[in-house]
Amino acid sequence: MPKCLRSAAAILVAGAGMALSGCSITGSEHPELGLTIPASYRAAAKGNVDAAVPVVAWWRGFRSEELTTLMESAQLYNLDIAAAIAQIVQADAQVGVSGAALLPSISGTASAEREHLGSQSASSSGVSTGAGGTTFSQYTVGLTASYMLDFWGKNRATLQAAEESASVSRYNRDVVTLTTVVTVANTYFQILAAQDQIRVTRRDLAAAERILTLIRDQFKGGTASQLDLSQQEALVATQRAAIPPLEVTLGQNTAALALLVAKAPADFRVRGGSTTQIVVPRVTPGLPSELLYQRPDVRQAEAQLASSNFSVEAARAAFFPQIQLTGTTGFQSVALASLFGPGAWYYTLAAGLTQPIFDGFLLESQLKLAKGLQLQYLQAYRKAVLSAFADVEKALIALQKYTLQERLQVDVVTSSRKAFEVAETQLRGGTVNLITVLQTQQTLFTAENTLVQVRLLKLQAASSLFQALGGGWTPAGTLAVLQ
Repeated sequence: MPKCLRSAAAILVAGAGMALSGCSITGSEHPELGLTIPASYRAAAKGNVDAAVPVVAWWRGFRSEELTTLMESAQLYNLDIAAAIAQIVQADAQVGVSGAALLPSISGTASAEREHLGSQSASSSGVSTGAGGTTFSQYTVGLTASYMLDFWGKNRATLQAAEESASVSRYNRDVVTLTTVVTVANTYFQILAAQDQIRVTRRDLAAAERILTLIRDQFKGGTASQLDLSQQEALVATQRAAIPPLEVTLGQNTAALALLVAKAPADFRVRGGSTTQIVVPRVTPGLPSELLYQRPDVRQAEAQLASSNFSVEAARAAFFPQIQLTGTTGFQSVALASLFGPGAWYYTLAAGLTQPIFDGFLLESQLKLAKGLQLQYLQAYRKAVLSAFADVEKALIALQKYTLQERLQVDVVTSSRKAFEVAETQLRGGTVNLITVLQTQQTLFTAENTLVQVRLLKLQAASSLFQALGGGWTPAGTLAVLQ
């Protein structure tokens, strides 16, 4: 982990100067932000504090070839990521626009005039005239240069604000990319869970139909009542009716996954499988202070705060005089042949100073606006940091508890299945109460569906933990496929 992390420093609520510098962040009070950076996560396993989570291609840890392919396709073709990249192009162009004010402006001019003067006007001016007056030409070629002295740093601050805004766009692209790949993972897990539930429901339906066949035989033999038969028929119908909603979930999530990889749902297929085939990677959260370096949304909020600070500097510098330098040089002649002769050359130099006196409080209001935005982005940065810590804690708790619940729920399913098998065997021998059989069926069906849901929640908790830790994003740059 890097020893020094970039963070906002020297920020005053009144809008004084702020510089971004490296500082050592440990489990102590951060004076500029008023935040306490914890030394470790409360829900983290003991003994692995210094081990950092892998940040590149974390999805490979689930050991699903299809999931890996979907992740790579999303990074290449997802339209939200493409839109975020287009915003980077705009931000870079805005940097060029803002930086133009720091360079001189040079323009070339060329003109040719032909003028006719009447005889009276020509004679009064001493120009030789004929009976119909005189006609003459004038040719001019020149260069004009102007430059605004950035004496108070207004243009420089504007450029720096634009550069930080460009950084915001790049971090936003990384945020969108991370959110997209996590959404792909969660959607894929929902598809697997729906397939599992469909298989479980169909298996349970087959078991319920077997019991229904036995009860019908007993009903014909007079050893089962109409109530017993109707209850089992209701259970079979309930299991059969549970399949269409699961197929809706499967189809809708498949369509959602197609959109994430920018494909038409009609041409998109997912092989899927089972949640039991997915391996949950071992995740170690590292140190809390790493989040200020690893998470792109925190870096995005930091860059936004820096941009607002430079905007305050530019708004404050607007109160001071503006110094404009202008120079013109060129050649002017009434004859094209002598246009570039020594006598045709001319130049002018000028300097101007503009000082705002009264503008209806425009500049003052613009400064107040810039300070308000700076304070807003400061609070947003503080919230981003706190949210990062909270996201990791919530994901750690969810992953730990759902892992434990899965292990316990497996025991529930095992015991319920054994009870149902015994009840079915005794039913065939006519030695068990039908109410007991019905109860064991319902217990088994509920336990199996709960196990599928718990496995889905565990997988989603794992992907949420990678997202909370900034996985899939490298501070030195984005993934190679996005370059």
